[in-house]
Amino acid sequence: MPKAEKVRTASSTRAANPIFDKTLGQHILKNPLVAQGIVEKAAVKSTDIVLEVGPGTGNLTVKILEKAKKTTVVEMDPRLAAELTKRVQGTPEQRKLEIILGDFLKVDLPYFDVVISNTPYQISSPLVFKLLAHRPLWRCAVLMFQREFALRLTAKPGDALYCRLSANVQLLAKVDHVMKVGRNNFRPPPQVESSVVRIEPRQPPPPVDFNEWDGLLRVLFVRKNKTCAANFKTQSILDMLEHNYKTYCSLRGLDVPMNFDVKANVMAVLDKVGMAETRASKMDNDDFLKLLSAFIDAGFRFTAA
Repeated sequence: MPKAEKVRTASSTRAANPIFDKTLGQHILKNPLVAQGIVEKAAVKSTDIVLEVGPGTGNLTVKILEKAKKTTVVEMDPRLAAELTKRVQGTPEQRKLEIILGDFLKVDLPYFDVVISNTPYQISSPLVFKLLAHRPLWRCAVLMFQREFALRLTAKPGDALYCRLSANVQLLAKVDHVMKVGRNNFRPPPQVESSVVRIEPRQPPPPVDFNEWDGLLRVLFVRKNKTCAANFKTQSILDMLEHNYKTYCSLRGLDVPMNFDVKANVMAVLDKVGMAETRASKMDNDDFLKLLSAFIDAGFRFTAA
């Protein structure tokens, strides 16, 4: 008899706790107060279409469904999608829910006004940039991330965590840290603490070629505490800039000056804007835009034509 009781206990535990796939970053938010707080930070309106990434068993989803006109969720795990379907079956919310089964990074996204996500941490960066590239632009995103990633998103020049990610995202959006969430609010608990950020895309988007912008930042943030001049004196960087310069001239029928000295020309750009001794770790986005503009005006490109 005791043996049978143990079997029943194990079975009921499995029923109450679906087996989560840690390779998919599945950590289900179990605290309803946190879920409610996230939805409130998103300021969901009754006319909104909300996109949720990684709904899990639907603890956040049911809170969104109470507020939104329609909720579209993207879930990779068929078992959790089935669990969510069962959860809303026969309720008024059933007709307001659409489930897209697949990998968020690969599926085509529908129109949405607001996005909410308890984000699988291993797709944090590509998720942010896929959302920011989506058109038409949405109103806001309220996203849960690993604490350190969230702090990188919101870091300012001079902060220890300030990096290329910080500058790239802040070029395209306003980012605010809105909530800390301890690991015990999840099932199973992750190994790290979490934070919620609110992202609002800049409208209209900045008039800058993002690939060129990111190319410049890749050069500067490889060694963010070195001077701009030191980073640009790296031979591989000079070779890349010379190749792109000559390609640019060739495609436009322009002559490359005789005895073209790429290093001297690059240093001349840095001196012109007064940034030779400046360090990326202390530069803000206005500085990067000014520097990029000077390089473009001098015929330099950071991406291959």
